[in-house]
Amino acid sequence: MTFFEAIVYGFIQGLSEFLPVSSSGHLALLPHVMKIQDPGVVFDLMMHLGTALAVIVYFRKDIYRYAQTFTPSLANFSIGGEDRWFVRNFIFSTFVSVIFIVLLIPIAKMARNPWIIISNLSIFGALLWFADWKNSKNNSLLHRPMINGLQWKIAGLIGLSQALAIFPGVSRSGITLTMALILGINRKEAGSYSFLLSLPIIFAGIFKEVPDILKNPDHSSLLVLLTGIVTSFIVGWATIHFFMKLIGKIQLRYFTFYRWILAGLMAFTL
Repeated sequence: MTFFEAIVYGFIQGLSEFLPVSSSGHLALLPHVMKIQDPGVVFDLMMHLGTALAVIVYFRKDIYRYAQTFTPSLANFSIGGEDRWFVRNFIFSTFVSVIFIVLLIPIAKMARNPWIIISNLSIFGALLWFADWKNSKNNSLLHRPMINGLQWKIAGLIGLSQALAIFPGVSRSGITLTMALILGINRKEAGSYSFLLSLPIIFAGIFKEVPDILKNPDHSSLLVLLTGIVTSFIVGWATIHFFMKLIGKIQLRYFTFYRWILAGLMAFTL
């Protein structure tokens, strides 16, 4: 892979990770569009490192505040507070995600086929349309269920939905936003919860792959990889900044049109 190709990968990852359009799907389709060798799942995962760092930087104040609740009192459910309930729900969502990701990994390894990605873009785009319509109809901006106690059902379903994002074309932010909106969470809270929820899963995957990456004796490959990571970080931070400002104002169903158009173009060119 060249430096230019790494920049393209980083740019696409940074732009698409936080929009409900599937960054993994875009990365998996890039080799077919650019006519290059597929760098593989590990390279894609490292592009996610850049956007994960963007999440940490953007939400650093919230993360620091939530981190302060990690005391023995967190297990004492008689002690409430918005931050404590948020962290408890967050932990349960992550636990559910990990369980189902482990179960789905064997199937996901066979899901980088372009036609499967096209199907996922179309089907889960339609679900996003439905969720956005349902959320707007119910005027869910009046509700904030993720911080009003321990929400086993809501946290569990969002965690389960995140696990489905290991299939390229589903979109991690897209499917978690879809589930959150269907469950009645307001858009801004759904967005921040979705972005933060990605961190444990991404870093777990990275720590699993780091030993193999460090064994690579080709230092030029590491420089190319670093170029992609830095690009995805910069573009990712900018995308979060603008999307969080727009999420309460725009209709997410517009992204469904993009997903359908992309799926159609890919089907036509394959």
